[in-house]
Amino acid sequence: MPTVGEALIRLLEAYGTEVVFGIPGVHNVEFYRGLIESPIRHVTPRHEQGGGFMADGYARVTGRPGVCFTISGPGLTNILTAMGQAYADSVPLLVIASVAATVDLGTGDGRLHELPSQCGLAAGVAAFAQTIHHPRQLAEAVARAMAVFAGARPRPVYLEIPVDVIAMDGAAIDLVPRPLPAPPGPDGQAMAEAGYLLANATRPLMILGGGAVGAQAKLRWIAEHLSIPVITTINAKGMLPPDHALLAGENLAAEPLLAEWKAADVVLAIGTELGETEMYPGPVELPPRGDLIRIDIDPAQLMRGPRATIAMVADARLAADALAARIEHSAARLGGEIRARRLRAALHAQLPDYARRHQPILAVIDRVLPAATVVGDSTEMVYAANQFFHPRAPRRFFNSSTGYGTLGYGLPAGIGARIGLGSGTVVVLAGDGGLLFTVAELAAAVEAGVPVVVVVWNNGGYGEIRKYMVERAIAPLAVDLRVPDILAVAAGFGANARRAASLDELAVALEKAAAAEGPTVILLEESDFAAI
Repeated sequence: MPTVGEALIRLLEAYGTEVVFGIPGVHNVEFYRGLIESPIRHVTPRHEQGGGFMADGYARVTGRPGVCFTISGPGLTNILTAMGQAYADSVPLLVIASVAATVDLGTGDGRLHELPSQCGLAAGVAAFAQTIHHPRQLAEAVARAMAVFAGARPRPVYLEIPVDVIAMDGAAIDLVPRPLPAPPGPDGQAMAEAGYLLANATRPLMILGGGAVGAQAKLRWIAEHLSIPVITTINAKGMLPPDHALLAGENLAAEPLLAEWKAADVVLAIGTELGETEMYPGPVELPPRGDLIRIDIDPAQLMRGPRATIAMVADARLAADALAARIEHSAARLGGEIRARRLRAALHAQLPDYARRHQPILAVIDRVLPAATVVGDSTEMVYAANQFFHPRAPRRFFNSSTGYGTLGYGLPAGIGARIGLGSGTVVVLAGDGGLLFTVAELAAAVEAGVPVVVVVWNNGGYGEIRKYMVERAIAPLAVDLRVPDILAVAAGFGANARRAASLDELAVALEKAAAAEGPTVILLEESDFAAI
């Protein structure tokens, strides 16, 4: 007799799940009964938050949902932060938890791991959250989750199964995957108007967000055909290669780009919130404008921020295909390259000193490992890279400074990304403060044989917060930390550990790390790089 837990595994297999990140406990062991004979790989983090971040990194590089198993109570509350990050950045995450037996739900009897409402907690950071009260509900709930990932704004989905239901007879559960809905296509009339506006624009501008990464080829063609300078948000970096003549920049709050926003006669914004986490050093309100074309898969998002002339609910790839067809017979234009070059030069000229300090470091990483995927924590090195670094392809640069802005994201997300890619090099950029949030996941990387490269910037604590306090005439308090010997800690977990005291030493360390079988931690002391 297959149990509900075993049927769950078969359903995940049927929908193409390849990896599950999770920690077993007495309340969810029935999930694991079905994994023993399953082709699904299981990766064990050292904390549920780390598991959620691993699934997030996996989802970002593959475009497929990351799947997590967790126990009831503390397992769920531990993973909520990772769900919050995924929710803010539109990352598909499927979190499946156990919960108290059906008869005990909401009683307040003090059962192990009891909460007033697990489902209620998860609902705030999920596209939807559901308790499976009976085996017959399982197949539909999983199908609904997969439908969100396939055809709507991708965000976490939370499913919880009472411990008694997990062990019930699952023989009657339909294990055949349901046909999933296609993402929405564009409205024909709205697309005709958008095509007309763009084809007749004299100073167009394109802004691409993370929701546009699936439409890279057609959006690049549109930009080139109409000579449109392109601004990419952090999660859209790589949509144009670093040396592309139309790549204009990324910081929407920077005066040169803000001026271009105001001067453009038509702005095309696809898959972007136009939000504050894309703005340095602080958010600005984008002024309303006449001809703004916004395309997004989320209708509510189209109503936030600047008022659009055309607000179109559509999948970015389908919209780009339709838009390209509308303008393919219009005359090709020139001139955008000159505007883009001037914008990039102006942005470079106003880079803050801390960002310039990290340019040579990122240049070495890019030179030694040009095809690497770069995953960042919330740290000075990442805040700097957000303003100038460009990968060679989309889905190859992301970090937790966007959206929710969590610390401790980089290492586990990098592990998940490397597992999802299956090959190549993943470089994690972390600070000493953020690394200590999830440093135990080095053990998971060693155990799973994941050769992630972790570059740690050590400034003795929460350096960005320290600087923020000083700038506001607040005496630094609680930001200068007792930082352990990071190399000794890494070695203790079984990872490779090296200090690089110069750019040349960093290059050598990166080359060795890329060839290593397991994870490598490369320590950069701030004092060693003060003069660059």
